Amino acid sequence: MSRPSDSKGLELRLLLAATLAVLVWSGIGPTDRLTWWLEVSPVLIGLPILIVTRRRFPLSRLLVRLLFLHAVILMVGGHYTYALVPMGNWVRDAWDLSRNHYDRLGHVAQGFVPALLTREILLRCSPLRPGAWLTFLSGSVCLAFSAFYELLEWWTALIGGASSEAFLGTQGDVWDTQWDMCLAMLGAIASLALLSRGHDRSMAALEAT
Repeated sequence: MSRPSDSKGLELRLLLAATLAVLVWSGIGPTDRLTWWLEVSPVLIGLPILIVTRRRFPLSRLLVRLLFLHAVILMVGGHYTYALVPMGNWVRDAWDLSRNHYDRLGHVAQGFVPALLTREILLRCSPLRPGAWLTFLSGSVCLAFSAFYELLEWWTALIGGASSEAFLGTQGDVWDTQWDMCLAMLGAIASLALLSRGHDRSMAALEAT
């Protein structure tokens, strides 16, 4: 009978293999190479960090699974550019929408997943315990990061000019920046409201191994 640590190790290896496979697919013939680099950069930066720190600071299984899903969202968006993702086009046409909303999904994920990452780091590296202050600070960090990401998009546009338009992904929406930050905040709130108890159980299982 396999031990929990054995099954977790297998799951981590499978998720790593799947992430690398999607990353390779994403990098083959993307719609716009510059946009691919910009959109996939969080995966290219974060994945090596997770690998290097996996023994000293292993993450809970719930968080690892969510990070994988977030990485897939980023890599798919990087391959097609967010405005041209086929799934988003299908939803747009099926519901007679004005634009491809795949980037909206990306910004919800930008709050939903980092909220638990922030929560886990704060719980394990600070005196904070589950409660109102932990929830408030975890959500605040996500909103701050979302605002900083919008600044990065602005700086990229200033430097890259028209070549960075696909990365901005505004699709003519003058309120795109505000929508992006709002959706990230809502994603963080939803994550903390729905998953905090499950996250606590997942971290307890991590500490028991």
